[in-house]
Amino acid sequence: MAATTLLQQRVRQKALQTANQRGRQASREELAALIATHTTTLSGPATELTLVPGRVIGLEGPVGTGLTRLALVMLAEIASRAPVAIVDTRGWFCPVAAWEVGIPPARLSVIRCSDAEKWPSVLGALLTGLGGIYAEVPPGVPDQVLRRLSAKARQERAAVALRPMSGQLPAGITHMRLTAERVTWSGPDRGHGRLSGRSLSLYASGKGVRGIEQRFGVEDDGTSDVHLVGNLGAVSPGRAVG
Repeated sequence: MAATTLLQQRVRQKALQTANQRGRQASREELAALIATHTTTLSGPATELTLVPGRVIGLEGPVGTGLTRLALVMLAEIASRAPVAIVDTRGWFCPVAAWEVGIPPARLSVIRCSDAEKWPSVLGALLTGLGGIYAEVPPGVPDQVLRRLSAKARQERAAVALRPMSGQLPAGITHMRLTAERVTWSGPDRGHGRLSGRSLSLYASGKGVRGIEQRFGVEDDGTSDVHLVGNLGAVSPGRAVG
């Protein structure tokens, strides 16, 4: 990933500020170490942003903020050893997006279901025997049904990411809730050029962050890895916000 992308510039600035607070100029080695303390990768072991058997992750935010991409990256690690499934309620999902992040085609199932009455039965069936599931939740699914399915996910040791297509998930069903706050696209200048990356500001809450509400920056350049930058606050909006 290019060193001049938006969030990496923010990480570098934070590292320099840390060095300045110590009253001296940081060496190249010290600067690299400071940057490393604030940067990790979603596919690496240091991050909490992973799907865990028996736990439900909630993904909330408007369409276009990159949450589907984030879910796919988290799902890819499980797909390396077990079959996974995606429940698509909008009819938009393209399997190529999953293949691009490393999910093997032979281990991926895509189920399209927008019916709020049939959706619980679909997800309930998938919770048995699959390694991981990313499911969009159609409007109209009752809270008590979602709580029942969450309990079944825990019982079946299924790793699940749920994304409501409207509103929020009910309290108490998620191990961690990730809410998209803002997205910034980089690359085009004055409306022309090629998109080179997307920076997403996330708000994390729940047991997955030990009950301490946190904000993360997620940087995506379109490769199979999505990079996480933590403790930087909200990302400032750029020219194009989706």
